[in-house]
Amino acid sequence: MSNLCSLLSSTYQRALSENESQADPENEPYRSKYRARELLQEVRALLGSEEELDTREDVLLQVRRAVVEFRLGLNHTETEELSAGEEHLVRSSRILERYRDTQEAVTVYMKAQNSLGILWADRGEIRVAQVYLESAESLYYKYMKEIGKPPMDPDEHFAPEDQQLPEQERAKRFERVYTHTLYYLAQVYKHLKQDEKAAQYCHTTLQRQLEYDAYNPMEWAINAATLSQYYLTKQLYMEARHCLAAASVIFSKAGQIPSAEAARENEAELERFDTLGQKKAEIARCWVKYCFNLMQDARKKLEDNIGELDVDIQDELKAQRKKAEDETEKGRKKTVLFGSSDLYDSILTVEEKVTCSYPLDFKEAREVFLIGQNYINEAKEYFQLDGHVTDHIEVTQDHSALFKVLAFFEADYERRCKMHKRRVDMLEPLCKELNPQYYLLVCRQMQFELADTYYEMMDLKVAIGNKLEEMDSHTIKKINSLAQSAIKYYNMFLDSLRNPEKKFPEKLDEDVLRPAMVAKFHMARLYGKLITTDTKKQIENMQTSLSCYSFLVDYCEKYEEAVKFVETELELSKEMVALLPARMERLRLHLSSFS
Repeated sequence: MSNLCSLLSSTYQRALSENESQADPENEPYRSKYRARELLQEVRALLGSEEELDTREDVLLQVRRAVVEFRLGLNHTETEELSAGEEHLVRSSRILERYRDTQEAVTVYMKAQNSLGILWADRGEIRVAQVYLESAESLYYKYMKEIGKPPMDPDEHFAPEDQQLPEQERAKRFERVYTHTLYYLAQVYKHLKQDEKAAQYCHTTLQRQLEYDAYNPMEWAINAATLSQYYLTKQLYMEARHCLAAASVIFSKAGQIPSAEAARENEAELERFDTLGQKKAEIARCWVKYCFNLMQDARKKLEDNIGELDVDIQDELKAQRKKAEDETEKGRKKTVLFGSSDLYDSILTVEEKVTCSYPLDFKEAREVFLIGQNYINEAKEYFQLDGHVTDHIEVTQDHSALFKVLAFFEADYERRCKMHKRRVDMLEPLCKELNPQYYLLVCRQMQFELADTYYEMMDLKVAIGNKLEEMDSHTIKKINSLAQSAIKYYNMFLDSLRNPEKKFPEKLDEDVLRPAMVAKFHMARLYGKLITTDTKKQIENMQTSLSCYSFLVDYCEKYEEAVKFVETELELSKEMVALLPARMERLRLHLSSFS
């Protein structure tokens, strides 16, 4: 009997060793796995056929058989023989059905259920995967409630007596199996659009990976940063910040990013530079989104019905925040803590650098803005224009968006105007450099944003000019120049919608319908804002303005489904279409009286 045990043990250990081999030639990528399979089949033959057995020795024999079937199942799935893999995994689960909640069998059974869950998820059968994974989850709860002792690891069934694992190691390995269950369930719930549940499982998985020291720092950091983006959609800024701070701290454990010079000289370092650099930049971009969303959500709470800061709401929110801050902090911290006390101290240090409360005035908004801007610069270190065109542009657009939302908090119109000028300075050179043939959508986005930015600046200059007793020539020139720049970019955007024969589409696609209508509406208003002492030129501008308003009205009459996209603009356009002809007629009469 001892000879048989020794033979089983040595053959099984050789099978594991072969299976993990990395030395296969390129033309035989699975050679080691095929050899491991042969050895596992030898072990299975030595164990004999399945029978209904009852004594402890018999149960251990059945568990050994189940372990071999589980290993064969993994082996076949790793060599892309999924049907055969499934058969072995199902057989492993079936052998253990009677003993699945015992100390000897629970881990093997859970691992088999996890593997079947992954296998069915890879086939796109998410509901089937869910059944297997939830079966593993419920078994974990049942076992911990009824037995609770650290169970045996599957490979222990083929290890000599003196190589059995201590209880602490058994517990750690078992908890890791359950962590895998939660990890895969998070993916399943995400596929099933159960976002809240997916986030909850993802958060628990990340917590447990830290607790049981079973994680890859770079992968963990990216997963935590990704989870933060879910919390942003729910306006849970404390949780989002905690995830991002933890991501930054854990990412630092992934190692030093090599310098660009060192990377150029060594292929392995180049690969490491690229991987670490990209992931660091991706985490930085998640921080940027955090800062922008925090400021943007604050703006939505503070703005009045014309989009300006409402001082009464501001005072009210400041009073509310003072009252609620402490209780919220205490309540939520318990639910979102990551890591041990040492690790948490490091995370807390990062957290303390940025608020998770809505900024309610310019000073507070600027602090959030500056943090966001630092992460913009960090992201740009990797996402440079040469080699990462789309990402570089997206990061630049995020930078522009940060300036735009910061400008809302600025009471001084001149300073606000300068912030928008910064946006123009960063976007305009990119817009000129890009070839619309290859980057049409990106060009359209930037043309529209530049037009909107110039439009906003023109509005601000008009407001500044209206405060003067008499508008000076410099202000008039500036207003006209900004209006013409806005018109130029709106026209560029609208021209990009033309077909190769330069014809404007009769019916607009839904994704460009609102931007095109808003462009026409804003152009109408811009032509109305141009300042000139030449009455003839004034009438020309009003005629162009009327044409733009009429375009919007006529289009909505022809295509009624467009109305819901531009209700406010349409109402104002109808008013202007009714008013402008009479105004133009008065100007013509005035002009003819002087001729």
